[in-house]
Amino acid sequence: MSPLKPNRRQILAGLAASVAIPALPQLARAQGSATLTVATGPVPVYLNAALSTGGGEAAVSGKMMDGLLTYGEGMSPEPQLAESWEVSEDGLTVTFKLRPGVMWHDGEPFTSEDVRFSVMEVLKVFHGRGRATFANVTEIETPDELTAVFKLTKPAPAMMSALNAQESPMLPAHVYVGTDIQQNPANLSPIGTGPYKFVSYAPGETLVMERNPDYWDEGKPLIDQLIFRYISDGSTRAAMLETGEADLVGSSQLPTIEILRFQSLDGFEVNGAGYEHTPSIHLCDFNLRRPQWQDKRVRQALNFAIDNKWVAENVWFGLASPGTGPLHVQQKAFYTTEGVPNYDIDLEKAEALLDEAGYPRGEDGWRFSMVIDAVQYGEEPPRAAEYMREQFREIGINAEARVNDFAAYVKRVYTDHDFDLTSYTASAGADPAIGVQRFYWSKNIKDGVPFSNGSGYASDEADALLEAAAVETDLEKRKQLYADFQAVAMEDVPVIQLVYDAKKTITSTNVKDYVQGALSFFGNFADVHKDA
Repeated sequence: MSPLKPNRRQILAGLAASVAIPALPQLARAQGSATLTVATGPVPVYLNAALSTGGGEAAVSGKMMDGLLTYGEGMSPEPQLAESWEVSEDGLTVTFKLRPGVMWHDGEPFTSEDVRFSVMEVLKVFHGRGRATFANVTEIETPDELTAVFKLTKPAPAMMSALNAQESPMLPAHVYVGTDIQQNPANLSPIGTGPYKFVSYAPGETLVMERNPDYWDEGKPLIDQLIFRYISDGSTRAAMLETGEADLVGSSQLPTIEILRFQSLDGFEVNGAGYEHTPSIHLCDFNLRRPQWQDKRVRQALNFAIDNKWVAENVWFGLASPGTGPLHVQQKAFYTTEGVPNYDIDLEKAEALLDEAGYPRGEDGWRFSMVIDAVQYGEEPPRAAEYMREQFREIGINAEARVNDFAAYVKRVYTDHDFDLTSYTASAGADPAIGVQRFYWSKNIKDGVPFSNGSGYASDEADALLEAAAVETDLEKRKQLYADFQAVAMEDVPVIQLVYDAKKTITSTNVKDYVQGALSFFGNFADVHKDA
């Protein structure tokens, strides 16, 4: 069934004939190469990615803050605040030699104590993925101001893929020690070591940053002023880009149909490079706290009701591929379909499973009712929810779709647990232990923590496989552990794996060098410049 009409071809034909440009707010235009203006949608709760895994935080935090490392093409680690590093033969000690002469934006020196504090007091406590990333780090020794020694109880091979500023930013201990970390004013007026310094923030409107003249990477950044404009409507963001009021839109934050249109427009570039560190996956969590979702046959039935090939082609307009399991297809070292249960659309099988589970159709034709809660983060999560609503009705489930703004969604799903099924997009991470484990690991069921284990899934078998894979240093053994995990996850299906999203950056062609190795929109923009 294909309820979301018109289809892709019809929409493209209509768009080619006429494109309406909505009225724009009065915004200052980017002038010359001195200012880069980014039009974006997700409004960050913090300007500090150490406290949230949200895309809004990641996009801006890494411009003002640095990590110990950054990542080049192929996810190769490269120095940032750490000049060098050494991993002991047993994997239980990682020693970082820090870059000398680095200063915080307030003039204080960056030291190993900042590293210790950032990891042990913030990332391990407040970061949705940091709990897993640094789970085996028991202490960080600081023998001198430029040496940080991580001590681990078990090896943590994934940790070395999670030390960039967007994932694990370094924070100034002297600003945070002795304060309520989540309420510290610096979360909305950051003091970092990064290429851009905070100037001002009007929440939901504008974030202004300026060039850090004392940045340790001499001569950078190449932009004098960096502005983020928060525009809730994707079509308006597209119009801003087309009229020159914005220079760049990242992470596919335009309506998909507009991305396809910009691909054919002179003067613009659509580029999918630089998202290796944050491969995107669209997920739908069942709320396993509710009785009907505790029977895996019911969860399997809903999977059989979905044609995710159709969804990839018609909701994402071909800019996604069908999901086959919890690992992203870009996680090539570990991704597999061999031995993993498959859920090609089969409505008859879906109905049979529901009957078998004790949910027959009633006299009114319905088996039970449910609500699909979508987050308003782009157009796809609500459209995916609408598609699933119609498909589930086909198999006798009285489904409704509800759209939530980001704050309401986080509260509903992760604090109140007031949902049946979700519709949202998240990062699968540079390594499965970083981005995937958090959704399935029972120890990551954390009330109030966004993008943790929202379903409440708890499986001793899945936990054991995930925990073993997270510390296994032999690649072949690690592959097998993740292969076994994928089979278990797709048998239990606490989460529907809808599609693998292919993120894009859309820019004017005069914007140069915005892709930085494995990082694009989420990079630090130190190398970005504009041609006249």
